[in-house]
Amino acid sequence: MKHWICKLSILPILFLTACAMGPDFIRPQVDTAEKFRLSEMEAESIANLQWWELLQDETLQQLIRQALQENKDLKRAIASVEEFEARSRIAFMDFVPNMDITGNAPAFGTLGGFLRPGFATPFNYFGQTTLNWELDIWGRIRRSNEAARAELMAREENRRAIILTLISAVAQSYFDLLQFDIQMEIAHRALSSWEESVAISRAQLQGGIISRLDLDQFEAERANAASRVAELERRMVQKENELSVLLGKNPISIARGRLLTEQVIPPEVPAGLPSELLQRRPDILQAEQSLAAATARIGVAKAARFPKLSITGFLGVASPALSNLLLSGSEFGVGGLGLAGPLLNAQSLGFEQRAAEAQAKQALAQYEQTILIAFKEVEDALVAIRTVNEQIKAQQQQVEALHSALHVADLRYQGGITSYVDVLLAKRTLFDAEFSLSATQRLHLVSIIQLYNALGGGWSPESDSDHDINKVKLH
Repeated sequence: MKHWICKLSILPILFLTACAMGPDFIRPQVDTAEKFRLSEMEAESIANLQWWELLQDETLQQLIRQALQENKDLKRAIASVEEFEARSRIAFMDFVPNMDITGNAPAFGTLGGFLRPGFATPFNYFGQTTLNWELDIWGRIRRSNEAARAELMAREENRRAIILTLISAVAQSYFDLLQFDIQMEIAHRALSSWEESVAISRAQLQGGIISRLDLDQFEAERANAASRVAELERRMVQKENELSVLLGKNPISIARGRLLTEQVIPPEVPAGLPSELLQRRPDILQAEQSLAAATARIGVAKAARFPKLSITGFLGVASPALSNLLLSGSEFGVGGLGLAGPLLNAQSLGFEQRAAEAQAKQALAQYEQTILIAFKEVEDALVAIRTVNEQIKAQQQQVEALHSALHVADLRYQGGITSYVDVLLAKRTLFDAEFSLSATQRLHLVSIIQLYNALGGGWSPESDSDHDINKVKLH
């Protein structure tokens, strides 16, 4: 019996060298420039940095590690990878013979036996192994396995994309909070200043020095400052709630580390070569693997239109008495080749192939669109970094000039040369300029993070055997 099985096991090998139906996947050619449009330097890409080298605030690093450990979207992505690992192994099992075991024995207290077609004598005890082994002549199983492996790799890239996006989102939300902290300090300072001005104006109104109109203007400015404080309080708490969700926690108060102006900024942020983007960015690689899977499914659909050749048969033992079941002479077996092909559903299978081809075209368009978006995001980040540097320098000069203007206006007012309206205008303009400067400083940091994310970063998991997200590292 074993010798017979060995002979059957050799047969499928004869068909494994046959060409699989359908097109082989080839990465589409993509035209890329020698360098990015707004890249002014040629150096190693900023995306080669490890994320903790780029983000040196220890409090921010701790928040990112918490997010990598507890974020629910990341956990879902990891579970999705586990699912497709199992599906890939299921697809591989199509290469293995399908064997079922059945047995029969009479119920207690009954007579008679089990009649097997082809045997004249009924048997009380019967055991059988049924075998069905599809020979992959047309490559249906091989293409199915190609699709399953590509889908698994696409899920892996999706997991990496979520990791990169998560790090970027945590950092941007953290910088938002630091911006709110600075703006809250400015708003409180402005509120205190206007409250002082209101008190002075009321005394001057009682002394007949100023009119009611002047007092109303100071009251309006004080109310505006109080409104801005309330708005910042609301936005700050909402941003903490948003960041808490990224951390996988219920709303909590978020700790701060370095101030916004104390964050370490890389002196240079080179983007590297455009060709590297195609090999690094996870959403591009995910789209590429989805295209590979769709291409393989064309072969699956095409092979399904042809007859399936299978090795079929059964091996068993049968005996009227249980004691004789395993003795020589009780064995029996039947084997042969089975052929099954489409008949009435042939036209339907043809439409299945056309649908698979259309899906591959969609995947190709998605791949090309993903590349276009990737280059756009890199260029957007590069121009943001370049212009925001110039904007910060101009705004810093503006704030310095307004500080000087406020000082002069206050001296002129105290000397009786001008009215307090000049002081009012100088204060208002200064506070608005300080608000704008803090927003631009935050934009500078966020633009660097967006460039890092747009370039795809990179990653190096210390241990990926059990999807230990505590050890996932990006570089």
